[in-house]
Amino acid sequence: MATQPGQDAKFFQRGKIEEFRAELQAAETKDKKYQKRKTVLKKVVANITMGNDMSPLFTDVVQCLGTPLLEIKKMVYLFLMSYGRAKPDQIHLVIPSFLQDCNDRNPLIRALAIRTMSYIPIPVVTDALGDQLRHCIKDRDPYVRKTAAICVAKLYTADPRKAERGGFVELLRDMMLDTNATVVSNAVAALSEIGDRQDGVIFRLNLPIANKLIAALGESSEWGQIYILDSLLRYVPEKHTDAEQMAERVIVQLQHANSAVVLTAIKVLLYLMNYMENRRLIDYICKKMGPPLVTLLSSGPEVQYVALRNILLIIQRRPAVLKNDVKVFFCKYNDPIYVKLAKLEIMYRLAREENAREVLAELEEYASEVDVDFVRKAVRSIGRLAIKVEPAADSCIQSLLGLIDTKVSYVVQEAVIVTKDVFRRYPGKYEGIIPKLCENLDVLDEPEAKAAMVWILGQFADKIENADELLDDLIYTFLDEPVEVQLALLTATVKLFVHKHQSDTTKALVHKVLKWTTEEVDNPDLRDRGFMYWRMLAMNPTLAGEIVLSEKPPITTDSDRMDRGALDQLLLHTGTLGSIYHKNPETFIRNAAGRALVDSPALNANSRAVLVPLTRPQLPSAVVNVPGPGPTEPVRPSSPSIPVAQSAGEGRGILDVGDATAESGAGRDSGEGYGDGDGDDDGDDDGPTNGSRDPYANLGGAFGAYSADQPKPMENRTGHGGDLDDLLF
Repeated sequence: MATQPGQDAKFFQRGKIEEFRAELQAAETKDKKYQKRKTVLKKVVANITMGNDMSPLFTDVVQCLGTPLLEIKKMVYLFLMSYGRAKPDQIHLVIPSFLQDCNDRNPLIRALAIRTMSYIPIPVVTDALGDQLRHCIKDRDPYVRKTAAICVAKLYTADPRKAERGGFVELLRDMMLDTNATVVSNAVAALSEIGDRQDGVIFRLNLPIANKLIAALGESSEWGQIYILDSLLRYVPEKHTDAEQMAERVIVQLQHANSAVVLTAIKVLLYLMNYMENRRLIDYICKKMGPPLVTLLSSGPEVQYVALRNILLIIQRRPAVLKNDVKVFFCKYNDPIYVKLAKLEIMYRLAREENAREVLAELEEYASEVDVDFVRKAVRSIGRLAIKVEPAADSCIQSLLGLIDTKVSYVVQEAVIVTKDVFRRYPGKYEGIIPKLCENLDVLDEPEAKAAMVWILGQFADKIENADELLDDLIYTFLDEPVEVQLALLTATVKLFVHKHQSDTTKALVHKVLKWTTEEVDNPDLRDRGFMYWRMLAMNPTLAGEIVLSEKPPITTDSDRMDRGALDQLLLHTGTLGSIYHKNPETFIRNAAGRALVDSPALNANSRAVLVPLTRPQLPSAVVNVPGPGPTEPVRPSSPSIPVAQSAGEGRGILDVGDATAESGAGRDSGEGYGDGDGDDDGDDDGPTNGSRDPYANLGGAFGAYSADQPKPMENRTGHGGDLDDLLF
């Protein structure tokens, strides 16, 4: 395989099975240096790479396993990885060669043999792999040990119960104390993969092992550092000082050149900050996290986008990280559109009174760009800026009026949409611009913009002299409008009637709309609202006016914030696909286990208030007792329980497979959150327990919304400390 680059290109030609078989058979007679076999096998591997089926050559290729040449063994094993699973009736021919190579003097061959066996999840192969893998885990060569660690994860994927009964999980635990950093990182990677399975054992770390893993960071590869850092989320600090000391050791990784290592280190720091009480240290860490995030923006557009999506989550949790760096997110002329839109959202998030003028000037410049989607987003951001930063509202309104004067259709429509929200945010302050909006009524052709303008006409019908004429023109196409516009027209017409109930034109208008709504419209929401308005106006017009024109709650920027619990969980996936989609991985990856913060005495009160319970699907009850070769730590006395929703079985250690197989649905609780949340803790409400003799016991939810939903207190779980403290890592 050690040939010069480009010389093997000649092998990538489609070949026939019969020709390859004939060449292999001919090579057995006159091939002292095995050059002919090597050439034929290169052709076979090239055809496999090209997608051609070479499985008919199984018996012929397997005969080459006896060759002592390492290059030939690699190609034969590559062939077996591709077709071994498809040949369960012939795989027994290879088992003797596997066993022989597992005891070879060359560590490369020993590692190659167990790696190939782990890629073939057939019972006869996994049975033979068990003893050999146990020996390789304790091999004298670190290359063999680190390969064996990954093989354990593959064995667990093929047969989880067999791997647990064989004690391989406990052997992996012991490998975390290995003297070789590569072996340690591979063991952590294997345990992480096992722990990420919904039916896997729960992987937790205690303080001594977590400190040893941090010590191994310096000697590990970038790949290993990412796995080790990610595994630190499985450590739950019991004291504030433990979290603070660990953060001080992890913060060094922010200087790493690899962006994945930097993002993983930030994820760990954000997690540990929930267990700290030293405000000065928290501020110092936030200050340190800013420059590495800014540095990521000098990479290519793809890496920039990943960084921007993660930054969008981080600044919602810790705004102080980048509060003075809003200029970094100003768009460049050659940025792709997806990068520009991501930067635009971050600019709005970082906007405050001190930098509002700079942000507004930049947004005005973007509003004259060519890209329509980008311009729409920029115009809408100007309105959102007016709502968020009150001192900048006047400047934003003047900017919006200037954009409306451009008479560009999509710009005017976006300006009308955000102006409606500005009216809600500052009632009675900017109604003077309504005539300017009415001048552009003919430009509006999009449902959202038209509905916003109709709302303005109805809400301020008493201040617009010709409101009835304008609404009459809009109602002309009532039956052809989208439901969103029809609902707005119906409500606006009723508001107009309440304001000008003595006008004959208004009476005819509202009668026409109500008649259409109740007799000619198929949409049930629209029809029901029409009946409701008609009966209200017929029975008590005064009360109807009080209801329709009731005071509206002012719009705030609270709706722009992500749900506290959702943000809490998403921060646990910083640097992963979940942080780009802004979704938890279990929602789009099959069998992925969720993450959540774990309660402990060190967890600050605000983070505990938004704690999200995490559960795993329950497995059939079965007990598997695993003695395990490693020492078992003594169980410390239980600490007083803290009233918080915990996931079932969250105290299960990696060796306690037998205790928790029935509940290995129990969630693996690890992760990060935030310490200044002000949301409510939403627990699962358990309904009353019905007696077994009650014939209506199972009809509790049969009547849906007709039943009175009464909030019920969440149960306090006791015995917290004793379960969680039995950590075996």
